[in-house]
Amino acid sequence: MELDNSDKQKENSSALKVVEGVEQPSPLNELALGKFHTKHKGLLSIDEYLDGILNFNRTIFSKAITLVESSLPAHQAIAQELILKCLPYSGNSIRLGITGVPGAGKSTFIESLGMHLTSNGHRLAVLAIDPSSSRSKGSILGDKTRMEALSVEPNAFIRPSPSAGSLGGVTRKTRETIILCEAAGFDTIFVETVGVGQSETAVHSMVDFFLLLMISGAGDELQGIKRGIMEMADAIAINKADGDNKTRAAIACTMIKNALHLFPLPDSGWSPPAVTCSSTTGDGIPEIWDLVNDYITFTRNNDYFNHKRLLQARQIMIDYIDRQLHDNFYNRPDIKPLLLQKEAQLAKGEISPYQAAGELLEAYYGK
Repeated sequence: MELDNSDKQKENSSALKVVEGVEQPSPLNELALGKFHTKHKGLLSIDEYLDGILNFNRTIFSKAITLVESSLPAHQAIAQELILKCLPYSGNSIRLGITGVPGAGKSTFIESLGMHLTSNGHRLAVLAIDPSSSRSKGSILGDKTRMEALSVEPNAFIRPSPSAGSLGGVTRKTRETIILCEAAGFDTIFVETVGVGQSETAVHSMVDFFLLLMISGAGDELQGIKRGIMEMADAIAINKADGDNKTRAAIACTMIKNALHLFPLPDSGWSPPAVTCSSTTGDGIPEIWDLVNDYITFTRNNDYFNHKRLLQARQIMIDYIDRQLHDNFYNRPDIKPLLLQKEAQLAKGEISPYQAAGELLEAYYGK
C-alpha cells in the first residue's frame, strides 16, 4: 500500500525509523593495530584533529598520533598539515631521553619518576619505543602493562610505538609526536629507547636532557658501555640501589664518577653527575628530577638550551629531506619494475651492485 504525504512525514519524523544501508563497523580495532583503513574511513578534518589535541580529547589525540605514524601518503599529507598547525603551541615542555641496557629497569624507573611528577601537578607523556622484530616486524608494545599505576593516571599519557626497524629503535615519527604532545599541554615528555646501543644518538638529537640508566652487580660496570654513550649523557643514574645491592650501587657510582672526570667537558658546559636511585623504594627519584631542573636552568642561562633546540630543528629538516627522497625513490611507479629487474640481474651475476645502483639512480634522475 502506498503511503500518502502525511503518512510519509510521520514516518520520517518517527524516532523508530530504521535507516537502511548503514554499514556495520568492523569487529577489528584498526587504531589499536596502528593503522587506518586504506579507504581512509574514520579520518577527521584538520580542525577536528587540532581541536581534539588542544583540548586533549584522549581519543582524538590518539587518532592524531596514529595518523602521524602512518606511512600512507594520503595520511602523511594530512599529518604534515596538522603538525604545522600544532607548531605554534609546541616547544614548552622539558624533553627527557632515557636509555640503558635491557634489565636496567627503565620502565620501572619511568613509572616511579612519572608518579612523582604527576603527584606534583605535572602532565607527562611517555613515548616508549618497543623493539620490532626484524623477521616478523611485530612488536610487543607492553609498556602499558609494565607501568600499571602510571597508565591509569589522568595526567599521564603512555604511547608505546614499534621501532619499525628505524635507526637504533627510535620511530621515525617520534619528533612529530613530541610536537603533538606539547600542543596537547604536556609539560614533560619522556622518550624511552630500546637500549640496544644504537638509539642513543637519535634520541639525543630530540631531547633536552639525556639520562643513562645503569645497574651494578653485572660485572665490570664500565664494560660494554660505549664511551660515546657516556659522553652524551647529561647524568648517569645507578638504579636498583636498594637492599643488599645498595653498597654495590654506591661502589659502581664512585667508579663512574671517576671515569666521567676523564671525559672532556661537553659543549653545554655542564659537568654530568652520577647518582644512585631505587625505582622500587623511590629513594633518589626526586633528586634526579631536581638534577634535570638544575640542568635546564644552567643551559638556559648560558643559552645552550636554545642553541641545542636550533640544532635539533636543523636535524629534523635534514632527516625529513632524507626520508622524502627515500620514499619518493621507492614509490615511483617506473622504479619498482626496474628495481626487480636489477635484482634479477644481481642474482644471475650479470651486474655488480654498484652498476645496478648507478643505473637505478640514472633512471630516477632521468639521465
